[in-house]
Amino acid sequence: MALPQLLALAALVASLPSASPAAAGTAGAFDNWLSANQKDFAINQALYAKKAVGDTGSTIDESLSKAEDNKTTYVVDPKGGGDYKTITAAIDAIPEGNTGRVILDLKPGEYREKIFLNLSKPYVTFKSDPKNPAIIAWSDTAATLGKDGKPVGTVGSTTCAIESDYFVAYGVVFKNDAPLAKPGVKGGQAVALRTFGTKQAFYNCTIDGGQDTLYDHKGLHYFKDCVIKGSVDFIFGFGRSLYENCRIVSIVKEIAVLTAQQRTKTIEGAIESGAWGDSSRVIYAYTEMSKEVVPVGWDGWNIKQPESSGIYYGEFKCSGPGSDARKRVGWAVDLTEAQAKPFIGTHYVFGDSWILPPPTGNSPPSKKGYSGGAPRHIPRRIPRLIARVRRFGLVARVGGFGRVAQVGVQSLVAQIRLLSWIQDEEERIIEEEDITLLRVLEATLHHLALQEASIGL
Repeated sequence: MALPQLLALAALVASLPSASPAAAGTAGAFDNWLSANQKDFAINQALYAKKAVGDTGSTIDESLSKAEDNKTTYVVDPKGGGDYKTITAAIDAIPEGNTGRVILDLKPGEYREKIFLNLSKPYVTFKSDPKNPAIIAWSDTAATLGKDGKPVGTVGSTTCAIESDYFVAYGVVFKNDAPLAKPGVKGGQAVALRTFGTKQAFYNCTIDGGQDTLYDHKGLHYFKDCVIKGSVDFIFGFGRSLYENCRIVSIVKEIAVLTAQQRTKTIEGAIESGAWGDSSRVIYAYTEMSKEVVPVGWDGWNIKQPESSGIYYGEFKCSGPGSDARKRVGWAVDLTEAQAKPFIGTHYVFGDSWILPPPTGNSPPSKKGYSGGAPRHIPRRIPRLIARVRRFGLVARVGGFGRVAQVGVQSLVAQIRLLSWIQDEEERIIEEEDITLLRVLEATLHHLALQEASIGL
């Protein structure tokens, strides 16, 4: 039986507590927070435009740029066909304070191990095949006893803990397969993935667990085309994160919601979001909400007056049977386009400086072009295309496609940067799959141009 999909996310943002906690709970605090984000967005756009360099307008962090120019690959195969049989062994081989990108090429199969990647080893990539993925699995819960005989707690239950900066995962399954705890059972937390480092990106990954599946602990994080499965509190923590084109899937029909009095109430369906603490901030944009999401949408838990507590919950152009605004709690806000704009793009996580395309397996470019494919001649329209990309990549568009235009175009821009050119203007060559990329790029720009004309920009 297919699992019910709760949310199909075009964009979901979650924010850590404000730097000015005194403002929380005061009159107009939510409006002030929105205004501050709008102001920051305008400032960041101006700074980005001034700092932009090169044909693509890229402002990638200098240390990251250097790391990408110095790559090392370790093949990890649980069957023994690689450099290492376990991910832990491969991580142990990475030198402390490494300055180059280290790619762990994870062959298909189950890796039955608890993973911890500490902050002293940045620029690490877990790369797998989404069609035949590596599965990192363990089965601890918060009630599991550690070596000291005490419960390991929520953090200790984690299957894979990533505290490394500039971490990337592609096509990996992170799984906590502990038996599903009954609603409200103490110690039932079973974290599949904990993200603590900053500037981390996850592409085409599955994060699979029960209670507290994804501990978005702290830092800037970007999730794209991912699936998150769970029963209670699928995503929680203090990170500042963007979830683009992701799906949240319920693995049970009944969802437990914990109250301040530690009592449990069971409902048919799922509360869209709950306030864990008094500075919870979540915004859903262009999200398809299925019937499993109860129309009330939000749960303030133990907060008596969520609307004046510093809890900020907003929605922008969501759809589906679970998005009935008429039945929403009164303190959830339906955002205007101007209010939503700062949150619906990679700029929300300052992605212009660190988000790169996923490592899909292309061979590194050489001076003679890409290897492994027949060269193809590309017309001189490319410089013009890149100029247009730069222009549209700096401004979020409006309309049906505009909600993802900035993210999509910036992703394409980053991929264009990876193309290998022969210096002779007449002999630019490129691999077949990148011709498809350019066609998508042209179609995207054409669509944006039409929208620009229609709205008079």
